[in-house]
Amino acid sequence: MLLEVLKSKIHLVTVTEANLNYVGSITIDEDLMDAAGIIEGEKVQVVNLNNGERIDTYVIKGKRGSGDIIMNGPAARKMMVGDVIIIMAFALMEPAEAKNFKPSVIFPDTRTNRLKP
Repeated sequence: MLLEVLKSKIHLVTVTEANLNYVGSITIDEDLMDAAGIIEGEKVQVVNLNNGERIDTYVIKGKRGSGDIIMNGPAARKMMVGDVIIIMAFALMEPAEAKNFKPSVIFPDTRTNRLKP
């Protein structure tokens, strides 16, 4: 049996752009991706604190150090510029591994979407 557990979390960042006319996905500043252990193309769940929406999508690598959090395609209808969101990635693990696993959770500055010193 495998359990799905939290692997990575970017806690409380602000949507900087919403691009409806795009293929789809979420673009995340590469610094935040690295800090949280999220890779390009990985499936993530995004939850919106402003309206309660939840979506599953995949990650596109954003410009390093930009603070970009861009909702692309249909997600741009669910999460708008200025909304505060949480981005989570999950992994499948055996129960014994899951018991000792510690997820990578980061808390960037919500105003700038940059890592705190």
